[in-house]
Amino acid sequence: MARVSAGARIHFGFLNLSLARDRLYGGLGVGLDQPQVKVTVEPAETVQCRHPGAREYAARAVDLLEVPGAHVTVERTLPRHAGLGSGTQLALAVLQAVATATETTADVRRLAPEMGRGGRSGVGVASFERGGAILDAGHPTARFTTDRPEDGAWTVPAVAARHAIPDDWRFVLVVPDVDPGRNGAAEEASMRSVVERADPETSDRIAGIVTRRLLPALAEGSAERFGEAVESVGRLNGTWYADEQGGVYRPPVGKLVSSLSESPVVYGSGQSSWGPTVYGVTDIDHVDEAVESGETALAAAGIEGTVTVARGRNRGATVE
Repeated sequence: MARVSAGARIHFGFLNLSLARDRLYGGLGVGLDQPQVKVTVEPAETVQCRHPGAREYAARAVDLLEVPGAHVTVERTLPRHAGLGSGTQLALAVLQAVATATETTADVRRLAPEMGRGGRSGVGVASFERGGAILDAGHPTARFTTDRPEDGAWTVPAVAARHAIPDDWRFVLVVPDVDPGRNGAAEEASMRSVVERADPETSDRIAGIVTRRLLPALAEGSAERFGEAVESVGRLNGTWYADEQGGVYRPPVGKLVSSLSESPVVYGSGQSSWGPTVYGVTDIDHVDEAVESGETALAAAGIEGTVTVARGRNRGATVE
């Protein structure tokens, strides 16, 4: 039997969504220690799995690895379509667990496209591999159209920069009880529309923030300046998505972000991916106050939800 566990990730946004620039996408994010997905696999003659999503991934994995089958049990999952990377982490955990249980080898990065993952952002795959704070290189714009390529018809973007997340940093996760983030056909249609209309000057502003503020903050271990930088990146990304999601942040996420931003112990906040998860950057000395700020934000918006705190994860998935 093999057991694989992997942490969630926050996706702060992309470097560029305009076809007028040389590189398209370029994801920015961090790996988290919690929440986690955990999958166990035993060799079998057929694919056996009660979890619908994992069963599909198991069938793909069995086919790619050319093994008879696998008995897959999902012990723990991430919230689906909440902005925490649930699809990629589950897919890769299943792939790795099937490979380990059947004593075969899986090149996760190479096979991720065949699993339908890593097409735009490479943050989820890189987080599964090594964790940390990740900036991926995106894709050459000349190779892309606004239509999504078929599964397997891309390579996962290379990691352009990776830094270990300082031990004293913490990430507040506010997950409101609202509809899940966009996914599937709706997400593809929205991304196509965004890329067709994206202002290239926004990309230039983001590039300046990343090179002059965000990466130096990571290198120097400043949670305050890192939080300010990722909040700025997220807000600029939101201007690209405003027509698709009803604002710089999808409603009612904007109210939560605004409230968190007023807290002196939350150094930066924003929407992870399509939401609805809202993140806040803080440190170990201000965890209780930051959690209270998250609860206050939910109350002020009149929304039920949960507030948790996660450490950064500087290692990849755990394989037992």
